[in-house]
Amino acid sequence: MKKNGKDSPVITPEKSWEEMTLKEKTWEVIFNADTFWGRIFDEVLLVFILLSILVVMLESMEAVRQEYGLLLFRIEWFFTIAFTIEYIVRVIVSPKPREYMLSFLGVIDFLAIIPTYIAFGLPGAQTFIVLRSIRLLRIYRILKLYHFVRAGNLLLMAIFKSLRKISIFMIFILILVTLLGSIMYVIERGQNGFVSIPVSIYWAVITLTTVGYGDIVPITALGKFIATFIMLLGYSIIAIPTGIVSVEMSRSVIRKDDETKYCKYCDEPSHAVDANFCRICGSRLD
Repeated sequence: MKKNGKDSPVITPEKSWEEMTLKEKTWEVIFNADTFWGRIFDEVLLVFILLSILVVMLESMEAVRQEYGLLLFRIEWFFTIAFTIEYIVRVIVSPKPREYMLSFLGVIDFLAIIPTYIAFGLPGAQTFIVLRSIRLLRIYRILKLYHFVRAGNLLLMAIFKSLRKISIFMIFILILVTLLGSIMYVIERGQNGFVSIPVSIYWAVITLTTVGYGDIVPITALGKFIATFIMLLGYSIIAIPTGIVSVEMSRSVIRKDDETKYCKYCDEPSHAVDANFCRICGSRLD
């Protein structure tokens, strides 16, 4: 039996399942999804989480709550007690209980059970039980989705490198909606919902992003013309951040796979490995 990281108990490689102590067997089932019973445990746990979230959703519906309120209450307490026992067992069998309790999943496990108990003295706190949905992150251990971590890191790197360009783009958008909102306030003469410049800016934002709630609508012919222009402009503007991130992702792939040098000043990626200066801006390459 091989060790499973710093949180694993001391299990010698020679130990078989029969030779393990009860604590070691419990740890294997609860914390190790690589074993048969560990996988079964995680799958059952995920089913319990999904069902408990479904119960909370049903309880929020007035008609269902009036008809099946008592049944839903009992089912909710069943899941709460089950998750409480699971949490206590995790703390007991963990080699480092404090480390588990302060870990991300440990905190989520605790938050998944506490709302039901708080609801005794604070009505409405039970709504926070939907935090249990975050526990579905445990599916990563079952499906081995950590193989996709490299792709996720590539996306995060691309977003990080795009922050400066996206920030400049957002400043431009902020200036644009401020101008358009102010113009619409003047054109509509403070009527038809355009009661102030901030409200008019709000209208410009939802129009530019093509959301269009319809709570504020221009009435004048010129106002409708400008609204049409903003809607068409929105389609082209929305694609810009996506294009910026996509370019950075492609550049990251080029830098990693082709081992070419890139310029940190102008972000030009296409340089030979032995190049010393950027072919675009002339800056020295690292």
